[in-house]
Amino acid sequence: MATYEYLCGRCGPFDVRLAIGTAPADHGCPVCTGPARRVYSPPGLTLTPHTVASLHERDERSREAPAVVSEVPPGKGVPRRPHPALPRLPRS
Repeated sequence: MATYEYLCGRCGPFDVRLAIGTAPADHGCPVCTGPARRVYSPPGLTLTPHTVASLHERDERSREAPAVVSEVPPGKGVPRRPHPALPRLPRS
């Protein structure tokens, strides 16, 4: 299903969900039942948040020139907890 935008001369814009590729050039307005013409608008991809856009750009760049790691980055290791069965083992 895709969302198509139509514009009624009296009532204004409205959206209609139809199967992809089946949207007619004219559609009946849900308020006044008059004819409304289909409006073509850009997809909402340009309204992505800056962080999402930068991650997408970095992903695109990594396809052509991936970052090469030569060593393990410094940082804290994962703390190791003792196995839960250790206290139940017999002591000698």
